[in-house]
Amino acid sequence: MAHGSRKIVQLGSLRIGGGNPVMVQSMTNTDTRNVEATLAQISELVARGCEAVRVAVPDDRAADVLKTLHDKSPVPLIADIHFDWRLAVRAIEAGFEGLRINPGNIGSASRVARVVDAARANGAAIRVGVNSGSVERELLDRFGGPCPEAMVASARNHVRLVEERGFDQIVVSVKSSSVLDTIACYRALARELPYPLHVGVTEAGSLMRGTVKSAVGLGVLLSEGIGDTIRVSLTADPCEEVGVAYEILRALGLRRRGPEIISCPTCGRTEIDLIAMEKAVSESLKGCTADIKVAVMGCVVNGPGEAREADIGLAGGRDKGIIFRKGEVIRSVKGQEALLAAFMEELHSVLEEQRN
Repeated sequence: MAHGSRKIVQLGSLRIGGGNPVMVQSMTNTDTRNVEATLAQISELVARGCEAVRVAVPDDRAADVLKTLHDKSPVPLIADIHFDWRLAVRAIEAGFEGLRINPGNIGSASRVARVVDAARANGAAIRVGVNSGSVERELLDRFGGPCPEAMVASARNHVRLVEERGFDQIVVSVKSSSVLDTIACYRALARELPYPLHVGVTEAGSLMRGTVKSAVGLGVLLSEGIGDTIRVSLTADPCEEVGVAYEILRALGLRRRGPEIISCPTCGRTEIDLIAMEKAVSESLKGCTADIKVAVMGCVVNGPGEAREADIGLAGGRDKGIIFRKGEVIRSVKGQEALLAAFMEELHSVLEEQRN
């Protein structure tokens, strides 16, 4: 079942599923009890394009500040809850638009019922989140470990606990650090459940490794129409997660946000410090939301031709570099520093034209 045909779930003002754009999420890594730091990070995430932010709620002291966080956040907030059902209820009463829970570790059916009833009364959504480390012992024994079959069975069980209270504002996730297991889990969920799916590879690793694993896992699933909201999990600044998420969506033609920068891999013909040049251009465009294509090429022979679709680009050579728009050369400049300065001028002009 492709994401366009899945049930719509409301998360504050956002609609998940039913063909709505794939939503980008991240999670703060500040101490939630530090309101100033947490709000600052939420603002940074939103500036990068994050549309909903998850916040850990480990204890009552964290729960005490949730209303302040909610009231000052520009986007819907999701409370990440484990073990203590009372924290889930407090988050909902503080105005949080969503919960991420594993009903299996919330406690008895009556405690799950209290959480679900609070969510219904306050218009909050619930994400039933299962991962390879949270599968019930019974299922581990039956399937021989935390395999995809066990994780999907766990998700079905937990969704049923929520459904039994007549609640259907449910999002489902089943994550593993294994890309292949993650793909298998979500394919099964897409066949079996009507609810929107929150897709991600958990514990994916460092910026480089996590980006690769997330791009492969999410790329396969999203290309099959599986996934309504995503988070790229990285051992890095959460803002990096948002950037990677949008690049994955851009590569699949699902969403575009900000400039697309293309650059050649360098070769023996390269006669400028292209790596430094690309870094400078990328840094100058941080925070830019304009939908433009920018090319940074190392060879004046092939650069404009290979990147003719770029709105603006540069190509360097031994004695001079060129600046081009849509494959047509508009300036020729001597010296790498002068080339970069001239390129920034022309780039500013392109951005101004788009704004107007």
